[in-house]
Order: sequence, then structure tokens, then C-alpha cells
Amino acid sequence: MRETASSKTFRWVVLFILTIFTAVPVYVMITSSVKSLPDVQGAFTWWPEHITFQPYIDMWSTVPLASYFVNSLIVAGSATIVSLIIAVFAAYAISRYRFRGRTVFSTTVLSTQMFPGVLFLLPLFLIFVNINQAVGIQLVGTRFGLVITYLTFALPFSIWMLAGYFDGIPRDLDEAAMVDGSGPMGALWHVVLPAAKPGLIAVAIYSFMTSWGEVLFASVMTTDENRTLAVGLQLYSTQTNVYWNQIMAASLVVSIPVVVAFLLLQRSFVAGLTAGAVK
Repeated sequence: MRETASSKTFRWVVLFILTIFTAVPVYVMITSSVKSLPDVQGAFTWWPEHITFQPYIDMWSTVPLASYFVNSLIVAGSATIVSLIIAVFAAYAISRYRFRGRTVFSTTVLSTQMFPGVLFLLPLFLIFVNINQAVGIQLVGTRFGLVITYLTFALPFSIWMLAGYFDGIPRDLDEAAMVDGSGPMGALWHVVLPAAKPGLIAVAIYSFMTSWGEVLFASVMTTDENRTLAVGLQLYSTQTNVYWNQIMAASLVVSIPVVVAFLLLQRSFVAGLTAGAVK
């Protein structure tokens, strides 16, 4: 079916509007980050009268941004790795084996996505406090506790998507690997995982992005020593002043890891999402 002139025009108009809607906020962030604080707090201008890169220097000393950057990298990286490992084994079991409670487990995993994350905040906090009182393991105010927290809402989606992706991989490949002498783990490692590379990348990017920019749980489960970037950006706002130019500069800097990862792996990310959702 050939595209008509009216539909083509409509498509380009919609794409133009979406581009403007997306690009204008980014442009304002960039221009605000190279303005002095009086210029940002004054009348809005589309182009800075005096360009300065001092906010990119001052933002590291106004708050301990480097420490928060390391905390976020450790927490998000750990949550991504653990989530990916657990999701692979859980999804492989759901896809390849038939066991009692399989349907109930799959439905329960998927149903957790229906509830907003704020509902889990108080129960998780109470569970962590009780664990500390019972066995002496400190979870509140630690990176380890924050990683476990992020797993609670990264794992369900990861398991569901990988299970759908594994279902699209023919079981004949597993059987062929087992005929050659590989066990179930060998078939998973040598056959299924290489074929599921786009799905694995999509899960990894999703888990990392979810953990990297999360604010609510990080604001409750962290202290000054292990605060993450999403919470640390709030410290640019004090009782006497708001350093808008430094906030914009810091926001751009902390976005670089996610943006670079997405740009490098966007094809695999999109392929993994579509395959996991359809199959």
C-alpha cells in the first residue's frame, strides 16, 4: 500500500512536533548550563549573553557529585548484573520446563507491574528494619540494601521479557546441543544466550536506566555517605539559593552514561523489546 500525500504530510508534522517537544527542554538545559547564575535567575533568553563554563567546574565542589556518581554507578551496575543473572535462569525455567505453579508464578511476576512503586516503600523499609533487628544485617542506608530494593521492580519485567524472548528460540537448538553432550546449563550457555543477545541487552539497559534515575527509594534508603545522583541533585537547592545553572550542568553530565549506552545499543534494545513483547 502506497502512502498518500496527506498521510505523509501528517506524519512529518507529527514528527516535527515531537522533535520540538523533545529538543526544546534539552536546548534550555544546555543554554542554562553555560549561563551565570544571575543570568539564569533573570529574564529568560533563548541565547546566553555571556557564555561561561564555570558551572561545570563549580558543580563538583558545591555538592560531592563525584561521590554520588560512584555510588550510582556501583548500585546501578550491581542491580543490573544481579537482575540479569537471576532473570536468565528464571526465564529459562519458565520457557523450557513445565512444573507445578508455573502459570501462577508467571502471572504473579507480571501482575507486580500493575502496582506503583510507592506501595512497596513502607513494606520494604519495615522488612529491612526487622532483618537488622533479627540477624544484625544493616540494609537501610547501605548500597547493598538499595540494590535489593531495585531488584524488586527490575526483576519482574526482566523475567517476563526474557521468558517471551526464550520462547521464540526453537527448542530444537537445545535438543541438538544435548545430543552433542551438553546438559541443560550447557545448552543455555552455548546456544540460548548467544541467540538471545538482543533480549539480554534490552534487559540490561532497562535495569540500569531504572536504577540510575530512581529518586523515591534512594531518598529513603540512603544516607549522606551512599547517596545517589538522583537524590544528590536536590542539594543544589539550598535555603538561601538555587543554583540552576549548576543543576542543569550536573543533569547533563549524569545523563551521559545512559545516553551513550542507549545510542550504542539502541538497535539491540529495540529488537529485544519488540521480540520479547510479541513472541
